[in-house]
Amino acid sequence: MPKLSDRLVVVAITQHDARVWLSGIDSDTSPTKIEAPDPKARHHHVREAQHHGGHDVEHSGAAYFEEIANSVASAKQILLVGHGKGKADSAAEFMQYLERKHPQTASKVSGSLEGNLPAMSEPEILALARDWFEQHIKTGL
Repeated sequence: MPKLSDRLVVVAITQHDARVWLSGIDSDTSPTKIEAPDPKARHHHVREAQHHGGHDVEHSGAAYFEEIANSVASAKQILLVGHGKGKADSAAEFMQYLERKHPQTASKVSGSLEGNLPAMSEPEILALARDWFEQHIKTGL
């Protein structure tokens, strides 16, 4: 695992997967991909409408969030990039999970951005992170 002590770690998270850049935000870095478990595979007795209405058990994806949290635990700074609003806002849901279960890791989250992650390439996500880093970290805003 790369040494994370002096790097900004970027987590681009949706309901389906998370891409985690553990080795910084240089244009030549590649993310680790963490897949969310398929909710339909967990509960065969839950009807399709219940999945869409949020009535299935373990809706929050605790195992998914735990895997992401473990992967970034040693980071110095974390930037979350999310997609969606309300119940679909996985970045906000992940942040709430960190605050409840891993407050020390939650304190390392320096910022959160929103982007159209399904339409963005990995270089575009990294460019967004570098722009944020330039504005907020280097300038102290």
